[in-house]
Amino acid sequence: MANPGEHATPTSRGMRGRRHRQDLVLDLVIDDGHLSVDDLVSTLGVSPATARRDLDALADQQLVIRTHGGASANPDASSLPMRYRAARNAAAKEAIARRAVDLLEPGSVIGLNGGTTTTALAQELAARQSFRDAPRPTVLVTNAINIAQELAVRRHLQLVVTGGVVREASFELVGSWGEQLLAQIRIDTLFLGVNALSARDGALTHDEAEASINARLMERATRVVVVADAEKIGASAFACITPASGIHTLVTDSAAEPSALEELRTAGVRVLLADLDPDEQEVERS
Repeated sequence: MANPGEHATPTSRGMRGRRHRQDLVLDLVIDDGHLSVDDLVSTLGVSPATARRDLDALADQQLVIRTHGGASANPDASSLPMRYRAARNAAAKEAIARRAVDLLEPGSVIGLNGGTTTTALAQELAARQSFRDAPRPTVLVTNAINIAQELAVRRHLQLVVTGGVVREASFELVGSWGEQLLAQIRIDTLFLGVNALSARDGALTHDEAEASINARLMERATRVVVVADAEKIGASAFACITPASGIHTLVTDSAAEPSALEELRTAGVRVLLADLDPDEQEVERS
């Protein structure tokens, strides 16, 4: 077992532990519809006080509805704004982001659409030292206003925002204004966040306007890399962005269904699995 001190301070490990535990609590509440404090104590082996604090924290973020002795799933959980969905599978998304940035060369032109995983990727890109030390800036093209805000003050990144009308659930800019700008540029690597991915249906999202602007981003890219955590693999959504044949690479986590991944490989998609760092693995096992 790796020495935890080699990777993080006790304070950062504690913050990660709370975050990942609350991520698991959220998944349990959504899956079951309602959980009591006693259920959480029994399932996770935490104290009643810790279970109550976790439920209170999730309720403060509008992720669950606090009830007497427990919590219920938010009936609007599937359409919550992206900032409220970021807590789910956070460790996997961060691992995917690290693996995805490994595919890049500083100074290239990178595209990012909206989503929680692409937001994690943007944060990783902002912090990666090789990009900060590069002799020329990396160009970042995005239609996501939250990512634009995240990266606007980074001197090693030249930010291009597409323009358009904001979709409140995803923070994505959609519509013809953005498509007109995209017709004039070229992207080396596009990282595409999706709501669902399968060999049969390709990459999908819940909104047809988002699917349209994401397809335009794809048309301008030399390489398309889908970044998606395991729960998106084999899932379904309303609007198709691209068939699987339009995807060069998928970066996902090791919890993805092996048969679904094999079907994607058969369809010609290169599949890369991201590993959690040692601290995160310890939290997942605890």
